[in-house]
Amino acid sequence: MKFNHQFQIPEAASLLLAVTFFAGSNTTFGLGFAIPDQDAFATARGNAFVATADDPAAVYYNPAGISQLDGTHLSVGAYGLDYGSTYKNDGNTIKSKNELAVLPQVFSTWSLPKYNLTLGLGTYSPYGLRNSWPSAAPFSGASEMGEMDYFTLNPVVAYQILPTLSLAAGPTLNFSEVDIKETPGPYIVHFRGRDTAAGFNAGLLWHPWEQHSFGITYRSATDMNYNGHGSEGVEPVNIPSQANIHFPQVVAFGYSYRPTTNWNFEADANWTDWTDLRDVNVNPQVSMGVPETIGFNWHPSWMLDFGATRYLGSGWRLSAGYMFSENTVPEADFSAMAPDSNRYIFSLGLGKSYKCFSWDVAYQLGWGPSHYIGAANDPAFNGTYAFFSNAIGINFGYHF
Repeated sequence: MKFNHQFQIPEAASLLLAVTFFAGSNTTFGLGFAIPDQDAFATARGNAFVATADDPAAVYYNPAGISQLDGTHLSVGAYGLDYGSTYKNDGNTIKSKNELAVLPQVFSTWSLPKYNLTLGLGTYSPYGLRNSWPSAAPFSGASEMGEMDYFTLNPVVAYQILPTLSLAAGPTLNFSEVDIKETPGPYIVHFRGRDTAAGFNAGLLWHPWEQHSFGITYRSATDMNYNGHGSEGVEPVNIPSQANIHFPQVVAFGYSYRPTTNWNFEADANWTDWTDLRDVNVNPQVSMGVPETIGFNWHPSWMLDFGATRYLGSGWRLSAGYMFSENTVPEADFSAMAPDSNRYIFSLGLGKSYKCFSWDVAYQLGWGPSHYIGAANDPAFNGTYAFFSNAIGINFGYHF
């Protein structure tokens, strides 16, 4: 990132930490700080689920898919992730602190067959997590520690226009909070902020033939204007502060091929539009402060998902998947707090359905191969970076 330092006051430092943390809060995928894993069955399939969307988590992946569900369905799950990055330069090797995060997910649906309607409700975390480097790292502000939470409540309505075609849409009600600390010598820099924002998602599911189905889903952009307090010093004094982050719009396309009732293959393409994440203005709410501008200049990127499920009989299913996630951050604007790169993610999962109950579990391995950065605006960030992660997802479902 390129920093245009226009003032040197304590609250400015804490605000810069907050915004920088957002940029690197999730180093798991190459899509900035997005979290695409919202269901264990979908995760096992490499999140290739837009054209399948046949469980309650379709509220997130493609809300039109809930029209396939009769009665009342409930799904409760969690996604647990352990991850970290490695930096090498001039013979030195430094590892970021391994982070462990557990994200809950709850989805429910209720069908109204008389009206060709299905109602859905989901709560999940589409962005967030943590990232920090030890103080030995050569880049400035390297010892940040903190957490950013982003929660979404998402009611949707799906309408089955034809037996083979469904449409759906609904609002997203979003809450986000950040808590950041840095320890430069004897001082403590601290920023806390929170905000709410509204958006929406929509989807289409078309199943023209028994063996083929197509899906498309859209999630709107949102803006979080974090209002809170920044502080610095042995006896810190809170000072009102603000920072605005633009969260991107996303479009996903999917195609599912089912050669027999025992197999389901799917390929998806997800486009995330980071175009509006250019300059982030940081505004201390004090008379002596001048707004700080941080250049991100992120570009839109693609994530490609591929998945397969083999239905084994007696309710058992085995799934496998692969994801390729494209780098979002230009080399010139690279920051160690957002060590983005092309990512390769592999997954495997097992599940079973009973008369009214079901469960799924998935394992996911993420790998970002070593890549060299040599032209960053801040030379302190130049070096070789690599990434590795392990994750487990689990879901329990009940059909009333």
